[in-house]
Amino acid sequence: MNRNIGGLDRALRIAVGLGLLALIFVGPQTLWGLVGLVPLGTALIGYCPAYRLLGICTTGQGRAQA
Repeated sequence: MNRNIGGLDRALRIAVGLGLLALIFVGPQTLWGLVGLVPLGTALIGYCPAYRLLGICTTGQGRAQA
């Protein structure tokens, strides 16, 4: 598993993940906020399986390896 998520992408994923997780505690207080674990988890490990399938790499090292 090579990293395929760059710095800006990671920061955005963390922000979106935390924002979605906040839906559990504020706002509509729905469990749909648990969806925020996906972008948060991918940001923390630095790897996105969907990026791998699509051949995307945001680390600045070119395209992802197939």
